[in-house]
Amino acid sequence: MKDIPVMSTMGRHTPCSRSSRRHVSAQRLTRFVQQAGRLLCWSLTAGMTTAALELLITPEAAWWHMMWPLPWYLTCLSAPLWATLRTHEKAAHQQAPEEDNDIPAKWEQAA
Repeated sequence: MKDIPVMSTMGRHTPCSRSSRRHVSAQRLTRFVQQAGRLLCWSLTAGMTTAALELLITPEAAWWHMMWPLPWYLTCLSAPLWATLRTHEKAAHQQAPEEDNDIPAKWEQAA
């Protein structure tokens, strides 16, 4: 009878699972960066639109004077968030193994 191979101990990662987890987290980080970028763009758009309305139309609603600067506050919050996430994304891509870049070369060689 052949010996049954022993599985790795619980809690330890095999090299294959470690690289796939890093790849998944990089994709997840990229999604967060994209969403933060969209939030930044849309808050800038809303801020410019409300500023133009304030300048050209000057709405007389009582709540308007408190509400029109809100997109600018959101812009001030989302810009550092996006910058921080983008920095982490770039660092994660630099730490990624160079093996991923060599895969197309291996395919061409095999063809």
